[in-house]
Amino acid sequence: MLVVYTYKNCDACRRAVKWLAAQGLVYVEKPIRDTPPSPAELRVMLGILGGERRRLCNTSGVDYRAEKLGEQLATLAEADFLGRLAANGNLIKRPFLLRDFAPDSSPAALVGLVGFDPVAWEAALCA
Repeated sequence: MLVVYTYKNCDACRRAVKWLAAQGLVYVEKPIRDTPPSPAELRVMLGILGGERRRLCNTSGVDYRAEKLGEQLATLAEADFLGRLAANGNLIKRPFLLRDFAPDSSPAALVGLVGFDPVAWEAALCA
């Protein structure tokens, strides 16, 4: 199952959803501001991103700058970092896509993508 978290006013999100539909991929779209990814989903994505916290964040967002999250990335405990993101979807880079996130999923089947890069999405989802 593909789950993609989007924001309605985000051009990259609109392009990503349009791309998914053009590929004939079935997905569930969730509004990232109203229902942000859970700490467990964020932890999985952080692992996929090699632990690079900054890549998980919407660094150009107003909330990111207002909370001075960039200055805290290295010192926040992982649980605190993930909790803050899970509480405020504005802090998360979007679109945010996970495939096969479930307790019984094979780690090999798991795919996670943040931001929309059609070449990367093609390689991850259509190969």
